[in-house]
Amino acid sequence: MRSKMTMLFPLLLLTFLSTVRLETESDNEIIPQLTETGSQERGQANASDQQHNCVTDVNSVLREMSALLGALKVEVRHLREDNEAQAAKVRELELQKTELDKLKEQYQAQAAKVRELELQKTELDKLKEQYQAQSQELISIKAKTNTTENQVETLKREREVKQVAFSASLLAAGSGTVGPFNTHTPLVFRRVVSNIGNAYNPHTGFFIAPVRGAYHFEFYIGASGHAAHPTGAVLIKNGEHIFIAYEHQNSHFGSSANGATLLLEVGDVVFLRQWVNSRIFDNENHHSTFSGHLLFTM
Repeated sequence: MRSKMTMLFPLLLLTFLSTVRLETESDNEIIPQLTETGSQERGQANASDQQHNCVTDVNSVLREMSALLGALKVEVRHLREDNEAQAAKVRELELQKTELDKLKEQYQAQAAKVRELELQKTELDKLKEQYQAQSQELISIKAKTNTTENQVETLKREREVKQVAFSASLLAAGSGTVGPFNTHTPLVFRRVVSNIGNAYNPHTGFFIAPVRGAYHFEFYIGASGHAAHPTGAVLIKNGEHIFIAYEHQNSHFGSSANGATLLLEVGDVVFLRQWVNSRIFDNENHHSTFSGHLLFTM
C-alpha cells in the first residue's frame, strides 16, 4: 500500500503541473487577442505576473500535497497496523483451526472407540445372558443330579434294609451250660453265622430294627436235664414278654423252641432273656440258637 501511494504522488504532481502549464498557455493565447492594441512592455509585464502567480499556486499545491502525503502516511501506518493485527488474528484462527482439527480427529477416534466399546458391551451382555442361562441350566442339572443321587441312596438304603437276616448260636466255642441265675438275664449269642444288614449285635445280644416292617424270629434252647433247674428263654420286644420256650426234665438231653412274626418300628429292640433259675446247654453242635429276618417293609 505504501509503495502504491509513493508512486501515485509524482503522478498527481505531474498532472497538476501539466494543468497549470495548459492554463498558462491558454491565457497567453487569449491575452494577445484581447489586447491587440496594448503595448509590448505591458504584455511582457502581464506574462511575468501570471508566472509569479503560477509559482505561488504550485507552492500552495505542494503544501497541500505534503499535508495529504502526511495524512496518507498516517493512514498507511494505521492500515499496516490493522493488517498486522488481522494477520495475527488469522494466524491465531489458523492455530485454532489446527487445534480444532486435532480435537475433531480425537473426537472421531473416541467416537470410533465408543462404538467399539458399545459392540464389546453388546457382546459382553450376550455372553452374560449365555452365562446366566448356562448357570441356571447347571443349577437345574445339579439339582437333578442331587435328586438322582438321593434317589440312588434311598434305593440303596432300601435295598440294604430289605436285606436283613441273622443267625447265631449261644457259645462261641466248646461245650458248656449258661446259668442258673436268680433273675431274668439277657442271653448273648456269640457265634454269628450270618448277620446281613448288621442289625444283630453279638456283644449285647440285641437285634435293632433298621426299618419298619414285618420280621420273623426263631429260637431254640438245649437242656442237659436237671431235677432242680429247668431250661427256658423268653422272646422280648422292647421289654415286652412275647413268647417263651421252656423245658424241664430230670435227666438226659432235651430241647425247646418257639418263634414269632413281629411288626417292628425303626429302632425297636428284640432279644432273648434267660428264665430265672434255669440252665441252657450248648456245645459244638450248636443246639441253642437265635435267628431272625425281615419279611417285608411296611
